[in-house]
Amino acid sequence: MSEEPRIADLHRRRDAVSAAGGPERIERRHAEGRLTARERIEHLLDPGSFQEMGTFVTHRCTDFRMQERKFPGDGVVSGSGRITGRQVYAYAQDFTVLGGTLSESNARKICTVMEHALKNGCPLIGLNDSGGARIQEGVTSLGGYADIFLRNTLASGVIPQLSAVMGPAAGGAVYSPALTDFIIMVQGTSHMFVTGPDVVKAVTQEDVSFEELGGASAHSTKSGVAHFAARDDRHALDLIKRLLSYLPQNNMSDPPYEEPADDPDREDPALDTLVPPEPDKPYDMHEVIRRVMDQDSFLEVHEHYAANIIVGFARLGGRSIGIVANQPRFLAGVLDIECSRKGGRFVRFCDAFNIPIITFEDVPGFMPGTAQEWGGIITNGAKLLYAYCEATVPKLTVITRKAYGGAYCVMNSKHIRGDVNIAWPSAEIAVMGAEGAVKIIYRKHLKEAQDPQAEQQRIVREFRDSFANPYVAASHGYLDDVIEPRATRPYLIKALAALANKRLQNPPKKHGNIPL
Repeated sequence: MSEEPRIADLHRRRDAVSAAGGPERIERRHAEGRLTARERIEHLLDPGSFQEMGTFVTHRCTDFRMQERKFPGDGVVSGSGRITGRQVYAYAQDFTVLGGTLSESNARKICTVMEHALKNGCPLIGLNDSGGARIQEGVTSLGGYADIFLRNTLASGVIPQLSAVMGPAAGGAVYSPALTDFIIMVQGTSHMFVTGPDVVKAVTQEDVSFEELGGASAHSTKSGVAHFAARDDRHALDLIKRLLSYLPQNNMSDPPYEEPADDPDREDPALDTLVPPEPDKPYDMHEVIRRVMDQDSFLEVHEHYAANIIVGFARLGGRSIGIVANQPRFLAGVLDIECSRKGGRFVRFCDAFNIPIITFEDVPGFMPGTAQEWGGIITNGAKLLYAYCEATVPKLTVITRKAYGGAYCVMNSKHIRGDVNIAWPSAEIAVMGAEGAVKIIYRKHLKEAQDPQAEQQRIVREFRDSFANPYVAASHGYLDDVIEPRATRPYLIKALAALANKRLQNPPKKHGNIPL
């Protein structure tokens, strides 16, 4: 009987934790179509699996009468749980409590969860919704951000780190998501920027809205900061769960395997005629991916950014794989600054987490022009090259059509440790296209010809017959085989199985010096 008052007191305290910032603030969130921090955690994790950490933590600030504004949990819900049975650690900032602002105390809660995730080799998920640093705490709040940034960096490449920005993230708050592997934003309700519209207006005279400056659309199409743009809170959380289904627990684990419902020996005759006979006619590389991969398994990353290269996760024969593919439908699939960065980062992520990489290649070269040269296409293109060269996971390449110049080398050629490199009969592997090559090689001859235009057309036809095919490269051993397009799926599945136990290590080093 003596314990009952204490149990009753515990229940009252737990009720205060669940009440967060109070019913009015919670109701306001719901009216805006948003979930609360606890509702987000409940939707994300398997039912009944959440075990909270730091439940009763409160801040210690006494300036500005803050001792009168204390809430248990102090604006962040944190702990561990399971997603489809897999152990994860997660935290969710609670905007109903002091605007979700970061304090010394709740930063420590976040750091504790991060440390547990790292120690136990589990994915870390951050649900960000915060007004930024708690101004009343001054430098201790800023120090909390730095503590988080350090742990993000130490965990990078060791455990998957996924961030959902589900409200505001301004100033220092943007850099924790930016240090993680993937960022999901919510259309219309989430914003990320270093300085807000008012500061932008005062400093640069630009008049811009929150959404235009740092909304989900801006960051998923223009800056590339966001990898996914979700419709609402639930969609964002569902994307996290789907994304996690392709990823291992940590860098020492293999990616999840799912028993495929799709026949591994399935051939698709439509692939035989998918590439047009005209070398300058576009087609959709998504169709190639869709027809080769396990049915409905492709999850595209950065779908609306740098569309001349496609990256994403899929399954092939039940195995989780990463896909990098040139997209002939957009800028002819040329490599430029943005797509080189996009592809390079994705390749490095796959390599860090033991995910095999399949490259579908149709690339005419690097984008020419002053904007590209002055913008640093050399160093940015080198990022993609560096990523492929450095990667030690199984790497397979299918050349569907063009593979020209330095871009041929970059897109996982045999020369940079591609394990299996094959081509379709429509492949053209050369320094450049036939027209350009003929103009250079036969410049003098064409000047002396009676009908230069007719002579050039004749030589171009001969050049194409001799060199615009995959067999010259195959004769040098730069291709392992030339196959019927319809047979691509079973060929790649067998090749992946053969590479399942690949072991390759780079020379010992602290780390390389990637051209950032």
